[in-house]
Amino acid sequence: MFDYHVHSNYSADCDTPMERSIDRAIKLGLKEICFTEHIDYEYPDPTIDFDLNLSSYDTKIKQLQDRYYDFIKIKKGVEIGVQPHLLDRYEQLMGKESFDFVICSMHTANKKDLHSGEFFKDMTTVEAYETYYNELLYCVKNYQKYSILGHMDLVKRYKAEPTGNDFFDIISAIFKQIIYDGKGIELNTSGIRYGLNNGMPSIDILKLYVDLGGEIITLGSDSHAEQTISFQFKESLELLEQIGFRYIASYENQVPTFHAIKNIKA
Repeated sequence: MFDYHVHSNYSADCDTPMERSIDRAIKLGLKEICFTEHIDYEYPDPTIDFDLNLSSYDTKIKQLQDRYYDFIKIKKGVEIGVQPHLLDRYEQLMGKESFDFVICSMHTANKKDLHSGEFFKDMTTVEAYETYYNELLYCVKNYQKYSILGHMDLVKRYKAEPTGNDFFDIISAIFKQIIYDGKGIELNTSGIRYGLNNGMPSIDILKLYVDLGGEIITLGSDSHAEQTISFQFKESLELLEQIGFRYIASYENQVPTFHAIKNIKA
């Protein structure tokens, strides 16, 4: 089992030391854990700074890899918050830094954050969803230095999807692009913790991805506390297998390795 979306006190929205999450992962029998700390350039909420001390982070990961070598693999990841006007900055970042795994997420749209609800003001829900998915489409068409898309229907966490508008045309275009580019998606199980009926993306979107030929998927708890490491993973593996996924991916130096779900469940 592999948890490939974990935050620690290196992320601005988390106070949990890495060691606590690692110890929990070992207790649960996980084989790998990947820390994916936030970098969100120009995040529109001035009360939080989603920057990352890259030098300190690299040193810490290496220390923990040595300390826990006999117990669990620890991977160095990052979660970047893309916006259309910031893609060049992320290109520069990836040209200077090395990561095992990169989550491409969108926490803002129209230069406004989703969390506070500011993004949804002065737009209908349909307009907000179209804006969100069209910006994500622009980003995947113009930026490729990532491994998977994170919680791609995150917008649902903050505003219920409008009835009769599934936006599958835009989502299909996103999937066709990332499949062509050899990228994947994650099943982010935190959606259930936040009151959604399922993880992110939802089941219908997961099925669409498979129908379009998508195969690469990771499993992530989006944990900000050790208690939620590998949250809902057993149920999620069963769901993915039912939908038609055969493998879960892990990464090293941004190269995926595929693990048969049937073997993990066994």
